[in-house]
Amino acid sequence: MPKAKPEEEIKGLRVPHSNEVFGVVEQMFGFDRLRVRCKDGHVRNCRIPGKIRKRLWVREADVVIVRPWPVQGDERGDIIYRYTTTQVDWLRKKGLWE
Repeated sequence: MPKAKPEEEIKGLRVPHSNEVFGVVEQMFGFDRLRVRCKDGHVRNCRIPGKIRKRLWVREADVVIVRPWPVQGDERGDIIYRYTTTQVDWLRKKGLWE
């Protein structure tokens, strides 16, 4: 079985929609709670929703997409996607991530 090329992995890369923002995981609190420094300047206490909890393994310093909550949106949010290192390199090359 041939190895997947990085370009194939990047082809359908997810980018944040209008109500979502990039962030970096700063600290793990345990269970499914994390502190994330978002690109919009807020530090949010985020959670991994039950729908994706078992499929998404997040570590400190990972780049993620955060969806702020409708209430307390400046303080809380949900993690909805985690980028691999190859994907982060692609985002940097395209100018979407510094």
